[in-house]
Order: sequence, then structure tokens, then C-alpha cells
Amino acid sequence: MTMKAAELALKTMRKPLEQLTERERRVIQAVVDRIHVSRPMHYELEEGLTLGDRLSDRIARFGGSWPFIIVFFAVLFSWMALNTFALVHPFDRYPYILLNLVLSCLAAVQAPVILMSQNRQADKDRQQASNDYEVNLKAEIEIMGLHEKLEILRAQEIARLLDLQERQMAILESLVKARGGTA
Repeated sequence: MTMKAAELALKTMRKPLEQLTERERRVIQAVVDRIHVSRPMHYELEEGLTLGDRLSDRIARFGGSWPFIIVFFAVLFSWMALNTFALVHPFDRYPYILLNLVLSCLAAVQAPVILMSQNRQADKDRQQASNDYEVNLKAEIEIMGLHEKLEILRAQEIARLLDLQERQMAILESLVKARGGTA
């Protein structure tokens, strides 16, 4: 890290560079180097997914959708109608013990798959929040720098105006003396 980074860390974060987290040091260095810290997270998040991860995401996405609910109820009512009214020798008589077994198995498999997907989504959210923090921190540091520059420009402009006013007063005094009056 450069001396400029150490100065910037002290000025903006009010801590020595060594006491900052790795993420904060990375942001400070990005400000010094004038590089971006934002990045498209969806590419990073999709790179390391296994087949099981992608499959569990798709199952969770389908399991929490209206098409799933509609298909689920259609199969459920078809099963009950078929075993109650349509078949002479039903394979699953009322109280539909086989249907209960199938539904229990579906719930037993679906719940961990949804939990895996939710855990992965929580990891994605944490990574996105970390990236957002870095972007916000860099923006805040940049805004502080802009405020400093504006204050410097304002101070220079005030000094220039005061100098101009002094010169104008000197000219005015010389004009008054040239006319023979008193100022």
C-alpha cells in the first residue's frame, strides 16, 4: 500500500491503514488507484454451482410457484377421484394411505432441497451486501474528496474576490484623490 493510501485511511476512516479490514483496505486502494470496486455479482455467484446446486434451485423455484400448486392439486384430486369413483378395484382406497405416503415422501425430499436453496440464496445475499458495502464506502470516500475540492475552490474564489475588492478600493481611493475629495 502506498503512502497516499495510508493518508486517505487516516483522513476518511480515522484509523491507520493496518487497523482496517481487508475489504476496507481494498476500497481505499481502489480510491487511490482510481479503479472500480463494483462488479457483476451474478457471474461470480453462478460460477461455483454444482449440478446439485442448480437442480435444488430449480426445484425450489418450481416448488414455490403457482404452476406447482396447480399441478399438485390436479394430481391430488385426480388421485382421489380415480380411487373413489373411476376404478372398480381402486389401488388406494379411502383414507388414501398410499397417497399420504407419497405426500410424506414428497415433503421429506422437498424440505431439505428448499433449505439448501435458501442457504445458498442467503450466501448470495451476503456476498451482494458485501459488494454493496464496498461500492457505498468508495462512493462516500469519493464524495468526501469532492467536498474537500469544492471547499478549496470556494476558499480560492473568496481569496480572489477579496483581492479584487482590495484593488477596486485602491482604484476608487485614487479616483477620489484625483478629484480632490476625501474618501
